[in-house]
Amino acid sequence: MREQIIKALMSHAQGHIDKHVTNVEAHIQNVSGVAEHSDHIETIEKELKHIAEYDDQLEMLKKYFQK
Repeated sequence: MREQIIKALMSHAQGHIDKHVTNVEAHIQNVSGVAEHSDHIETIEKELKHIAEYDDQLEMLKKYFQK
């Protein structure tokens, strides 16, 4: 059960990382196509904060809980 929980937590974090990376890519590649976000740099910075948060979670799981 322990390994399943760790795997689920890691999958959850990685899924969020993938989502936020995709959002950053969308902003970088198609700045004019994202109309509801007028401040693209600020929006990308917010996405990067989310990526960092989930990356930290992954690293902590690997460091302290993965065998």
